[in-house]
Order: sequence, then structure tokens, then C-alpha cells
Amino acid sequence: MKSMKNYAVIFSIVLFASGIQLVSAQALPDFTPLIEKNLPGVVNISTTLKRDVASQQQNAMPQIPEDSPLYDFFKKYLEQMPEGEDTQPNDERSSLGSGFIISKDGYIITNNHVVADADEIMVRLNDRREFVAKVVGTDPRSDIAVLKIEANDLPVLNFGDSASLKVGEWVLAIGSPFGFDHSVTQGIISAIGRALPNDSYIPFIQTDVAINPGNSGGPLFNLKGEVIGVNSQIYSRNGGYMGLSFAVPINVVNDVYEQIRDKGAVSRGWLGVIIQDVTRDLAESFNMDVPRGALVAKVLPDSPASKSELEIGDIIIKFNNQDVGMSSELPPIVGSTKVGTKIPVEVIRAGKNMTLSVTIDELPENLTADNNSSSEDKVEESPKNALNIVVTDPDKDVRAQLQMEDYGVLVDSVKDGPASKAGIRPGDVILLIDNKKVADTKSFDKLLKDLPKNKQIPILIQREGNPTFLAFRLEDE
Repeated sequence: MKSMKNYAVIFSIVLFASGIQLVSAQALPDFTPLIEKNLPGVVNISTTLKRDVASQQQNAMPQIPEDSPLYDFFKKYLEQMPEGEDTQPNDERSSLGSGFIISKDGYIITNNHVVADADEIMVRLNDRREFVAKVVGTDPRSDIAVLKIEANDLPVLNFGDSASLKVGEWVLAIGSPFGFDHSVTQGIISAIGRALPNDSYIPFIQTDVAINPGNSGGPLFNLKGEVIGVNSQIYSRNGGYMGLSFAVPINVVNDVYEQIRDKGAVSRGWLGVIIQDVTRDLAESFNMDVPRGALVAKVLPDSPASKSELEIGDIIIKFNNQDVGMSSELPPIVGSTKVGTKIPVEVIRAGKNMTLSVTIDELPENLTADNNSSSEDKVEESPKNALNIVVTDPDKDVRAQLQMEDYGVLVDSVKDGPASKAGIRPGDVILLIDNKKVADTKSFDKLLKDLPKNKQIPILIQREGNPTFLAFRLEDE
């Protein structure tokens, strides 16, 4: 018994020692050397924008009808706002942001939205020196701006490789949240290649690093002390940090910087397609084993895609020999492609793999269009088809109003059935069924009669000017 107790004591000591090593191995990294080395290369940026006071007062007036009793109240309040003796005819609005130095002779990276429309830009270094900066160039699409101050022998930050990042890596941000200079926050990478609304050409780095107003334009570091991103956006419902922040990858930033420095502007590759993700139902309807790739919902006119063999319904799975797992992965790849190069594009068409080629053009300045549309109320008919919907042939005026192709039928009403389950709504335009054009209501009826039962079928609709693939299933009665 005595010997057994001795063994138990020895075993407990070993476990205790192992536990100390385990706790030590899982301890947080020491960020102090990284901060001490890189803090001098991070700058505070303040901007001043002059505006006419009268214009400010007009902009400050709430949108209230003139016959409302509140209108006179607000108008009188704004007119009686006190003006001191030293008040200038022009007021000034200031904003704060961050940035970092990338060359000893004074080139600085920050966000475009930090310096947009500024009359004066002041850069304050860690040693409290201040310089007036000029804008070398901006790229609103990536939200990156390049500034220049007249100075020499400045501390410079080194770039890392954002293409090698992994989810779960430790990262650290330095910036000026709410004007508190050189504040440091840390966290991990929570996602990579994240596409945000209206920012499809930037594969954002998503982190849980605390980022707040004033951090914009500041650097995001890896544990090697290399800049791997520029803090740009936060997800917030109250204007402050809520656990999600987004940074522009440094590889994108470096490309933008070099183009601005060398050419004064940034150009991006353009394919000219509207794409969407392949869902599980769509994958089945296209005879795919697993959902993957970018589904082409529309080929834009006079685009590189329209001059190639790409077609609506093609699923792009490789672009320039790079895999396309999701639709959000395609725009950044296309955007980084050199204009004028001929690129191989691998697609799945009718269940078969094929490789096409397309010559990339430059992304136009503005591709947005007003897609607002409306339709007149019509007498509702009873559906007489397997989808349980009513469709009509729109006239020329309606086609123009809805920005329709020269084919397709308009959905007037939708009853419970395969179409409603698929998400088809009144006002949608049906363009393709099972990858076959719907020329008019007659061809619509014929196509439905020839479809197989108990199988997902792809259907291309247009909603508010935007094409989208859905999938429906016809069941045995």
C-alpha cells in the first residue's frame, strides 16, 4: 500500500508539471516587441473640410412639410443659432483617421473615405511632428488612398503576404479610435476572402479585432510584425464595434499603391457577367455532384464575355487556372487580371466540363443602372400549368420599362405550388427554363409539358432588372 501511495504522488507531480507546460504553451503571445518596433510607422490623420454655414443650416433642416407646425419651430431654431464674434463666414468640419508610412521619403497609405473631399490633410507622427499631406491618388473601389508628406528618413512598415493568411491567426491593429492616438487592439482572423455588398472586387479579411471610428486606414499586423491589411470597415448597428471588422488585404493595397505611383490611376480587369452562387438545389438541377463555382445569370452587352463563348447558365469553376469555389471568389480574381490578356475559363455546361478563352478588358468607371420597375394591376387569371402561375406576353413598352430581353414572359400571379416554393414572385420575368429560352407564353407552356417529374429544374428569372437562377421541382400528382 505504501508503494502504491508513492506512485500516486509521483503521478500527481507529473500531471501537475505537464499542466504547467500546457498552460504555458497556450498563453497569449507577447505583443510588446511588435508594438515597440512598429508604433513609429503608424500616423494619425486629421482632415478639414470647409463648408458654407448657410449650406450647413439648410442641410441641417429636417425634411418636414411646410404646413406642419414643427416646420416653423425648426426654422426659427436654426435661424436663431448664436454666432460668436470670431465666427468665420465658413465653418470647418474635422474628421480623424489613421495611416502608416511605407517609404522613407514620405509615402503614406490610408483609407479613401478618411481623406475624401478634404481641403487640408494633417499627418501627425508618433514623435508629435506634424506635416501637411497631399493626395497622390485614390481608389474608391478598394477604399485606398496614397498620401505624400515632405520628409526623409521616416520609419517604414514592412508588408507581409495576405495570400498566405489562415483563419485563426493572431492579428493586431494600431490606430486612433475616437482620436486616441496609437491605440492597440488584438484578435484573430475570423474569415478570409469575405465579399461585402458593393465591394465585390475586394476579398476582405474579417477579424474580431476591436475597430472603431478613427481606426480607418490603420495597419493590421501579423505576429511577424508585417502589415497584412488596412483596417477599413466595421459591421455595426450603433456606429461602434460589434465584433466584426474588415481589412483590405495588403496584396490588394500594394497593387493599388504601385498603380497609383506609376500611372496615377488604378485599372481592373472586367469580364462582364452577372453571377450568383450555386445552391444545393441548383447543383442538382445542373447535374452537379456538389455545389461549386459561379453561375452566369447574365452576359452584359459589349463586354469581354459577350465577345467570347460564355453563355447564360454556364458555371465558372476555374478562371485563369484558379479554382472558383464560390461566386464571391471570381470578381477579385478577374479584377486582379491584367487588362488585355487572354485567359482560360473552365465552365460546366449541360453537365460537361469545357474550357473557353476570354480577353479581359478594363472595368468601366460606372456599371450601375436604375433598375426600378413597376407593373400595372391586371385582372387575375386562374393558373393552368404545372407551376401554378399566370404568365403573360409583355408588350414593347413593358419590356422597355422592365429592361427585358427580346424574350421572356411576365409573371402576373403565383399560387401555392412548385413556383412559390422556388421563390418566384409576381412581377418576375421568366427568361429560361431548363436552360432553354422562353420566347413567349406558348413556348412557356410547351417547355413545362416536356419537363421530367421529381427532379430539380433550373429557371432563370429577372427581378427588378437583376437576373437570378432558381430551381423548382415538379412532383407526381
